[in-house]
Amino acid sequence: MSSTEIAIDVRGLRKAYGEFEAVAGIDLRIERGEVFALLGPNGAGKTTTVEILEGHRRRDAGEVSVLGYDPGRAQRGFKERIGIVLQETGVEQYLTVEETIELFRSYYPHPRPVDEVIELVGLQEQRRTRVKKLSGGQQRRLDVAVGLAGDPDLLFLDEPTTGFDPAARRGAWEMVRGLQHLGKTIFLTTHYMEEAQQLAGRVAIIDRGRIIAEGPPSSLVAANPTTTIRFAAPATRIGLLEGLAANQQDGHVTIETKEPTAVLYALTSRAHEAGIELADLEVTRPSLEDTYLRLVGEAEAAVE
Repeated sequence: MSSTEIAIDVRGLRKAYGEFEAVAGIDLRIERGEVFALLGPNGAGKTTTVEILEGHRRRDAGEVSVLGYDPGRAQRGFKERIGIVLQETGVEQYLTVEETIELFRSYYPHPRPVDEVIELVGLQEQRRTRVKKLSGGQQRRLDVAVGLAGDPDLLFLDEPTTGFDPAARRGAWEMVRGLQHLGKTIFLTTHYMEEAQQLAGRVAIIDRGRIIAEGPPSSLVAANPTTTIRFAAPATRIGLLEGLAANQQDGHVTIETKEPTAVLYALTSRAHEAGIELADLEVTRPSLEDTYLRLVGEAEAAVE
């Protein structure tokens, strides 16, 4: 892969605060046009890593290239090609949406047209509304608009939907997908695993300053092929659970298996023959959240 196809290339990145090593030698490579999510618990090294990539914090060691620039040098050309959407963006509350975007556009040599920015973030109807009168979701869209004002090639999105209701969150997801269709590279941090699974082509999980897993969400989930079968039934019925590794608690039966078809066939056949209804029957595969919790838990246990 040529260097022109790489948006972010990180090798051996390290950063310590005194004796605490916040980032302990991580490697990352992110392609142009990709939506990439960095996941991890609080204190895992996410913020430090992102701040180094944005040029806001100096690294102690390692090689970092962002759009071909070393962010540690704070070059003007680098700053003009990235957009940053923080968890909270302080903008003048008495400006309108249009005025706010125009203000931030004035800082860049080749900004994106204001009409296009407003349309991209879905604030056409709020164009002349003052910032202080926007809803929480609309203000977050304005934050993204500010990040897009300079028409960046790379957009950093920090917890973009924190505090959103489900409808607003899905609207924001559509907005992010629209940005990707424009060819933008998006570096996403989020605590919502469903969000990462919906948006990101690849994710990396960081814990204690180290990358403990990386790849497409589907691949990480597939690495744990266990299916959970759960139902409420008279589990004491002779023969229903014979030969199955089942756990019975609170009136429910839970079975974890790597052969769900065979187990379901055995269960439903026995239940049908006995005239038993498997009430509340659920069959679930691990989600990215399940995988994340398992990997972080294993990493924590390994150092104890």
